[in-house]
Amino acid sequence: MNVDAVDFFYLSMPDVTVDVDGSQDALLVRVSAGGQTGWGECEAAPLPSIAAFVCPMSHGACRPVSASVLGQKLETPEDIRRIAAMVAYDSMDLLQAQHTFSGVEMALWDALGRKLDEPVWSLLGYDRSEAKIPYASLLFGDTPQETLERAKNALSEGFSAFKFGWGPIGRRSVSDDADQFAAAREGIGTYGHLMVDAGQIFGDDVGAASARLQALETERTLWIEEPFQAGALEAYASLARQGSSVCTAGGEAAHNVNMAEHLMTYGKVGYIQIDCGRIGGIGPAKTVAASAAAQGVTYVNHTFTSHLALSASLQPFAGLYDHNICEFPAQPSRLAIDLTANYLHRDSNGLVKAPETPGLGIDIDLPSLAPYLVDTEITVNGKVLYRTPTLE
Repeated sequence: MNVDAVDFFYLSMPDVTVDVDGSQDALLVRVSAGGQTGWGECEAAPLPSIAAFVCPMSHGACRPVSASVLGQKLETPEDIRRIAAMVAYDSMDLLQAQHTFSGVEMALWDALGRKLDEPVWSLLGYDRSEAKIPYASLLFGDTPQETLERAKNALSEGFSAFKFGWGPIGRRSVSDDADQFAAAREGIGTYGHLMVDAGQIFGDDVGAASARLQALETERTLWIEEPFQAGALEAYASLARQGSSVCTAGGEAAHNVNMAEHLMTYGKVGYIQIDCGRIGGIGPAKTVAASAAAQGVTYVNHTFTSHLALSASLQPFAGLYDHNICEFPAQPSRLAIDLTANYLHRDSNGLVKAPETPGLGIDIDLPSLAPYLVDTEITVNGKVLYRTPTLE
């Protein structure tokens, strides 16, 4: 079969706020190939991502993503890798290309898996899908009391691992942050796994991040995530060299395999967190997972949106038994909930794993998406390059 069409659906909540909640809008991707349909989701601003697929060519190394995708053969996993290589080379100067192709690539795997009646993790070479410990991914409250309540609520929902991020962390005093960490620990109890996401707030300031380590250690925190900007490799390494019981984690900002490799090799992160909606899709994430396993670094998915993205993010490390913790969106927007017709449920032991069903195993609830659809048109010199497709 060949790739016949790629459609993008720009979806959004009625009101988008400055809260660092990536589920407030979405770019859903539909691939049609040989009568088969696959779905993917880009983790990026929808409008520039659509533009990267349809824009006019600037020159030979700045072609639209569509030029490398439409009409291409899709019969084996190697075809997806071949298409990915074309996008990387022919759109190397189109910096949004990887974000755009990430969602397309997911949909290619989904379509191929459905066609071959195999789950994506099987197409990646795994024999089975291993269960993972899902951690409730939450934002810190504005006050420790709000954080405490969010922690208690997540605990009541049966989670045993919890990550709190962003909010006021790093914006106030070390003491204020310590109060937030303590509130999170109090809310989840003595035995819950606790992780903290600093949201790159310290830039490359190792001293500011180091000042929080004692409080993090006191609350038995597993990792501090993204304390620095993605490229601040020496800062990451410097923090790791301090020998704290709190590991460093990062990688969601990696737009390609090399960026992830550099974080592991030079940044010395203990946990590498990859978002399939940013790095170029499932294939590159699988490459990073294999490399992490070889280096003794723990691979973790990054996912904060829908269960379509969650399923895609589980595929690259589905078969890795020792890499057994995964991010699980605990308070997604109504849009993220309505986007899919089915969900990944935790089993009786509170664990979750990539579906056994063909493709990504997630179906889209098209009728529910109509209220979120953003009517969009991109026109150049009177020619319509993109118009919102119909939901059908």
